[in-house]
Amino acid sequence: MNERSLLELIPRSVLNVDKPPGMTSNDVIIGIKEIFNLKRCGHTGTLDKNVTGVLIVALENATKAMPVLMGLDKEYEGTMYLHKDIDRKKLEKVISKHFVGEITQIPPIKSHVSRKPRKRRVYFFDILEKNKKNVKFRTKVQAGTYIRKLCSDIGEKLGTGAHMKELRRTKVGHFKIEDSHTLEEIKERLEDEKFLRKTLIPIEKAIPHVKGVYVKDSSVSSIKNGAPVSSSDVIEVQEGIKPGEITGIFSQKKELIALGISKTSSKMMLNKKRYAIRTDRVI
Repeated sequence: MNERSLLELIPRSVLNVDKPPGMTSNDVIIGIKEIFNLKRCGHTGTLDKNVTGVLIVALENATKAMPVLMGLDKEYEGTMYLHKDIDRKKLEKVISKHFVGEITQIPPIKSHVSRKPRKRRVYFFDILEKNKKNVKFRTKVQAGTYIRKLCSDIGEKLGTGAHMKELRRTKVGHFKIEDSHTLEEIKERLEDEKFLRKTLIPIEKAIPHVKGVYVKDSSVSSIKNGAPVSSSDVIEVQEGIKPGEITGIFSQKKELIALGISKTSSKMMLNKKRYAIRTDRVI
């Protein structure tokens, strides 16, 4: 893939922003729009006003890829405050037994989703340090898991009560906090092309978890106009694509053209008689 100019790169990129406390996720979007003079931006997972850390922001055309960025697992570090001090071993035992693995969670009252019980996965919830009632923790959870509610539910199960005191999101999928940048840093270094090229993540590099196909140059124009991908268009297929899966459609230059819905499996993609992918979102 040839190196794009910054004007070409910006609308096809995402940013890994370190959200500060005191700002809403929407405030960050407004800030990014102003910095780059953009009409359209979107984030891939709201952080509460006083929660800090990784907020993935898609710019302009890259917002069309948000469906494959929103369902990524999340990691957090934070402090839970116990309303009554208890033994660390008892705390770890309760968490291990009831709050690791598949759990059932009812979203909090202030959430924007239906308050119905739903299954979510907690991959781990590790106690890093316990100082009386203050418990520092690190956790990895499935997208859509509410950490504030998780802390509250732990307190209820303990019979002591508990609430989330501090929280920082340290990872979203493959996006890490150590690779993030603050709004202030981005604004101050807007004229630094080397910094911008390091900071702006091309959409192709932002979605390594999405399997894809590569199509002939002669097929690109019709696909950009919304035409489906037939097997005769495809020259290369990544393994593991399943029917109904969101699939990346790439040019021979490895540029993302569109996202589509696979109608068949990787093994059958090159069968010349098959309709392979329904084009869904042209990038």
